[in-house]
Amino acid sequence: MTTTIKPPFRYDIVGSFLRPEKLKAVRADYAAKKITAAELKATEDEAVKNLVDLQLEHGLKAVTDGEFRRSWWHLDFFAGLLGTTYFTPEQGYFFHGGETRAGGIRYVDRVRYNPDHPFFKGFEFLQQITPKTAVAKQTIPSPSVFFPNTAAEIYDDYYGDNLDQLYTDLTAAYQQTIQHFYDLGCRYLQLDDTSWGMWASFAADQHLTTDVSPQIKPLADAAVKIINELADHKPADLTLTMHVCRGNYNSDWAGAGAYDPVADYLAQLHIDGYFLEYDDERSGGFAPLAKIAANGRHQKIVLGLITSKRPELESFATLKARLDDASQYVPLADLCLSPQCGFASTEEGNQLTEAQQWAKIDLVVQTAQQIWPNNTTKA
Repeated sequence: MTTTIKPPFRYDIVGSFLRPEKLKAVRADYAAKKITAAELKATEDEAVKNLVDLQLEHGLKAVTDGEFRRSWWHLDFFAGLLGTTYFTPEQGYFFHGGETRAGGIRYVDRVRYNPDHPFFKGFEFLQQITPKTAVAKQTIPSPSVFFPNTAAEIYDDYYGDNLDQLYTDLTAAYQQTIQHFYDLGCRYLQLDDTSWGMWASFAADQHLTTDVSPQIKPLADAAVKIINELADHKPADLTLTMHVCRGNYNSDWAGAGAYDPVADYLAQLHIDGYFLEYDDERSGGFAPLAKIAANGRHQKIVLGLITSKRPELESFATLKARLDDASQYVPLADLCLSPQCGFASTEEGNQLTEAQQWAKIDLVVQTAQQIWPNNTTKA
């Protein structure tokens, strides 16, 4: 009997990888109008092809384009929708270690699906070069990151108090976008979501341990409703996962707080799997995962135990002990392993070398192969 391999995999990845120096230089030349768009694309194609080859060489079953064609993990996608415009605000995001590069999005009209979104051509290329032994994974920001007046620098010049219309428009735009990716061959799509991590951080700042603040609750409820609309109407054979992040910029972070205040909301999601940061004390303990395990959906939880922010390698003994701890709340059969985040959520990248990056990937693969010796390519 043939077993269908379906992601998320026992060893998996969040999405972004460090940009090669050649790619950085060519992107800078393009920004300075020294080269053509065709020349930029040729270099990006070459870099993505090399990255896919490396991911396969290191044993990964899910491969991405490393987000090599993006400057930001989220703003490039939002700017590609209709009804939005990218702009440079006066200040960047305020992270734990300082201020980031500035970038933002404005609503200037109704948010709408763009059939010519540049991410589609990027995925087409990734799909073409991914062998049948692997799965091309597409990542896009979650719709809740697109809520105005959040930490994501989304500014509203159109909707005003009519948030219900915004939520309706976001849902429609995302549904059509997801369907287009599917029509292009995508069977593994991940929503990257900083909202839950930052809402948990805000709750921690206010010493809330069981729920978010009354001001955040309507946003959390709206996020659950929209994400479930996407999950409930997606094609049946499309795997939809979500990565929860607390900020990832030049090895710095934006928020800290356990999952407890948002666990009830996360447990309501109809997605196929969660990628959750657990690389240090900022994420708290594993107990909130029991709420996801108890919802009866048997969703996979991919634990981000290996940090992408620092070059030092975690030990197998530590990783095994933490997986044992997590399995008190979630059956080991429903757990997987990955880095805590991408290695370059923006084109700056985190403070480690490409060799150190791949050593982290090897650790993820080798650890999973020992923890799940009879089930390492499927979950």
